[in-house]
Amino acid sequence: MIDFKFDTQLLIEGHDLDEDAINDYFEKNFKGDCLLAVGDEDLIKIHYHTNEPWKVLEYCASLGDIHDIVIENMQRQSEDLHG
Repeated sequence: MIDFKFDTQLLIEGHDLDEDAINDYFEKNFKGDCLLAVGDEDLIKIHYHTNEPWKVLEYCASLGDIHDIVIENMQRQSEDLHG
């Protein structure tokens, strides 16, 4: 059984982005694991496992333009199902 079934990945493009502040926000406000928030002040790559990817998208969209969004259901993948 997978605790956090949605592998959520995206890019945030903006100005004055702070990967440490983004990491802190995720840790305090979202339930999930395998957080990766790396980049510079103009572009941040997010990778996160969660059951509520829409919350991640909403927060990230508040920081800048989000694109290259991928949300995969890892539970379905582990059961050899597509999607």
